[in-house]
Amino acid sequence: LESSLLTQPWASVCFGESTFLAKACFRDTGYILLISDLSSVWYESADVEVVGQRSKELNKRLTVHVSSFLHRLRKLMCCLLAGQPDTATSFSCHHIAGGLSLHVKSELSGLPFYWDFHCCPAPVEMVSRHLVRPLIRMSLALQYQVQGLTSLLLQKDAEIEDYRESGATLSRDRLRTEPFQEGTFQQNFMTEVRSGAS
Repeated sequence: LESSLLTQPWASVCFGESTFLAKACFRDTGYILLISDLSSVWYESADVEVVGQRSKELNKRLTVHVSSFLHRLRKLMCCLLAGQPDTATSFSCHHIAGGLSLHVKSELSGLPFYWDFHCCPAPVEMVSRHLVRPLIRMSLALQYQVQGLTSLLLQKDAEIEDYRESGATLSRDRLRTEPFQEGTFQQNFMTEVRSGAS
């Protein structure tokens, strides 16, 4: 399950006024959920036995097979993570001692359906594997991309300057651009990042 979770993208979800990043993977054998508020990371991994026991505790009137619970949970969570939550379903989130509880209220087979995800703090290795390492790899990739684009812009400026020195002129003055200043660009970029973060 966790190997499959690595291939799932993070999605932004809101519970009340709180925003989280979340990803989940559901199989016939159970599920795994990873959720973070960018300060802490929590997870829950539940197999068929756990799902069956909890479904009996929360849904005494429902007598459907565990696979039906898992199928319903998969559908509800997939819609939530895709930004298209089921209108007949409500989600609420509560901080509990050392963890996070995600409560789901919906319907199944025409009857009320309840579910609680009991999330505990994710191990350091899991946080590193799913969050830290991918972010570092993406950051490095973007740095290389910026370096490549900067080099290309400087080459273009040199090419344009060569044309000008050869007597070439623009047919439309509105196409004129100022030479690329790498230092100014970096400074403006960092200013925008800081203002966006605050």
